[in-house]
Amino acid sequence: MAQIFPKWTNYLGPATAVGVVFLLAGGVGFFWFYGSPKYTDVGYRPVQPVAYSHKLHAGDLGIDCRYCHTSVEYSNRANVPPLATCMNCHKLVKPDSPKLALVRDGFKNDMPIHWTRVNDIPDFAYFDHSMHITQGIGCIECHGNVAEMEVVTLSKPLSMSFCLECHRNPEPHLRPLNEVTNMRWVAPANQAELGKLLRAERNIKPPEDCSGCHR
Repeated sequence: MAQIFPKWTNYLGPATAVGVVFLLAGGVGFFWFYGSPKYTDVGYRPVQPVAYSHKLHAGDLGIDCRYCHTSVEYSNRANVPPLATCMNCHKLVKPDSPKLALVRDGFKNDMPIHWTRVNDIPDFAYFDHSMHITQGIGCIECHGNVAEMEVVTLSKPLSMSFCLECHRNPEPHLRPLNEVTNMRWVAPANQAELGKLLRAERNIKPPEDCSGCHR
């Protein structure tokens, strides 16, 4: 008796199953990458009310991060500097520049400038700047090399996986405490050994459980 369906249809079921598996895997992979902060957030560069160049101030002039962000060593937040900090220099440096009009007016009228946050961690996650700074995690590890940025840009994803990667293996990110804000510091060839030594000396045990960041 002649067969109704040709012989090749015997492979249709297995081929469909394999195709569905590849399709699902491809879909998951697509959204895993293109829906991740590494793709959607990195590169974020908002226009600020005043064009402030970190490259000029932190890079060319070598101003330490802590001159403006004074609270990073003892507070969970890295403060935005008050306009009085800007005017410490700009009372004498380019005091009539039109680019600094908002700074001068805000200082005179005691009205802060509303900057747009670039490195923003969700409210459901707790992050303590001082805990990281005082343990030897350089600013560049999370913020990128701001000393080379004309406009501050989000350069790291700041996702849960980004944080956990460092918590599980902090040694490559540890440095001497006096080099924490140094954007030009280069890790030595023996960074693996140095990291292990610094971790032991400082008794660094980053939390990996949920309560470490979600409180």
